Amino acid sequence: MARALLAACARRPGLQPAPRPQVLRPGRPAASGRPLLRVLAGDAPSQPLDANTPDSKWREILTAEQYHVLREKGTEMPFSGKLDKFYEDGIYKCAGCGAELYKSEHKFDSGCGWPAFYDEIEGAIKRYEDNSMGMRRVEIVCSNCGGHLGHVFENEGMPTPTDVRHCVNSLSMTFEKAADR
Repeated sequence: MARALLAACARRPGLQPAPRPQVLRPGRPAASGRPLLRVLAGDAPSQPLDANTPDSKWREILTAEQYHVLREKGTEMPFSGKLDKFYEDGIYKCAGCGAELYKSEHKFDSGCGWPAFYDEIEGAIKRYEDNSMGMRRVEIVCSNCGGHLGHVFENEGMPTPTDVRHCVNSLSMTFEKAADR
């Protein structure tokens, strides 16, 4: 099954990969020299909820399932999320703090069972090295509140302009239609 999926997603000629974003590693400061927690919180959060919001407040505003994904780094079952096969025009936002994460035009069907995007809104996502579960992956979080979104994968041969796949939990996002903006 995996081989068939990869074969179906072979790289199209002429597409160039995007520049590699900085991956932050635990215990090391970002290139800016600021501590990682400060990078997660952002310099000037645009939402009232951020990485410094107490756990009790997160439990008040999130469902148990959203809390598990966003605050405990959980993962929803593949093909179970409402936003997986959802393709309307608008903006995907963090379900925790409401920060804008992805534009609908960057969403594509990767067949992985979770919403997939090939690019994010500039400054919306932070990346961290994730060595859990015996794998080396790159975790993606909301840059405003630090909520876990999923993982990003590069150089898989995805038929996208960036050869990048943001594999995002539906529970970590909300959607705002373009007509409602």
